[in-house]
Amino acid sequence: MAEQGKISAFQLGLMLYPLVVATADLTVPATTFKLAGRDLWISPLWDALLGLFSVWMAVRLASLYPGETLIQYLVRILGKWPGKALGLLFLFYYVHINGNIVKLSQELVTSNFLNYTPVIVVISGLIFVSGCAVRGGLEVIARTAQMLVPFILLLTVLVFVLLTPDMDVHKLLPIMGLGVGPSLMGAIVPTAWFSHYIMISFLLPYVKDPDKARKWGFIAVLVATCSLSLCNVYTLMLFGNITGSFTYPVIQAARYISIADFLEHLEALVVVIWVAGVYLKIAIFYYVLALGMAHWLGLESYRPVVFPVGALILTFTLWSGPSMQDLVDFIGKATPFYSCTIHVLIPVLLILIATIRKKAARGGPPRPDEQPA
Repeated sequence: MAEQGKISAFQLGLMLYPLVVATADLTVPATTFKLAGRDLWISPLWDALLGLFSVWMAVRLASLYPGETLIQYLVRILGKWPGKALGLLFLFYYVHINGNIVKLSQELVTSNFLNYTPVIVVISGLIFVSGCAVRGGLEVIARTAQMLVPFILLLTVLVFVLLTPDMDVHKLLPIMGLGVGPSLMGAIVPTAWFSHYIMISFLLPYVKDPDKARKWGFIAVLVATCSLSLCNVYTLMLFGNITGSFTYPVIQAARYISIADFLEHLEALVVVIWVAGVYLKIAIFYYVLALGMAHWLGLESYRPVVFPVGALILTFTLWSGPSMQDLVDFIGKATPFYSCTIHVLIPVLLILIATIRKKAARGGPPRPDEQPA
């Protein structure tokens, strides 16, 4: 077995939270507003259905092939060569998306705070720190999530509370003034994030109490949905119709905080929240990629490939969109369909094929050792 560590279902739920919130809370409000208008806060509620479905699919596949990860049972479902080919597609997807995550993170840091820091320093730092956690094992990432996620939630609530005096609830009205359509259109972009929950297929074999995994997976989806919806509500009540003109509405919102001319310019607090969350997200994607690579190659341990995989992520990061606008356009226009094909359509087909094969195997003639004497 490539991974010897074990985590609890509760720790699994904590690890799932930043898969959506870590990056979506900064860029998605502006993109969603362009499609949903004032109903942007409703859009994550539709996406929650996809998140719940993704968790269900992962648990269903794990029940059909207990103790195995997605890369392993691809071969059992489709055969050796088709399974290996599709496994390679998943690995390419993870290195590509992780490169985009690191690039997005670097752009935010260098454009808002570290203007004169070389890009390669920021990128290498993010990947190296995450790589050290990945090499430490799944338990290290899980314990880090156990420490950081409550901290992230607490600081997020604090930012929302401090923004409350500047909120104008009338900017939410009229709710669904144009019907359900705009909120459904706005839900297209966040599908890319909510589809990521299928990644627990790589983690479920190492959960100590797998019977509770579905429950904590569902809780993680609902908490992330509430966080993203509240983030959209607060930015809308602050900026109204100009929400879509900001690349990072949440950071702009934090700059409005002013309490008695003493607490001001708290955008650094938002960055602290974001850096903690994005570190966890990069580490989880990194871990899934390294573990999947080890299973694809048939290695006994994934640790020897951790830093080579890090070099691959670094390369894809540098190859990502030449500008922030190109990257945002890719995330807003192509990523939802790209991610849903990999994380929703293919798992649905796998479940159908696996279920048919299991039923066919049960309905076939008994083996010679099962025939009555």
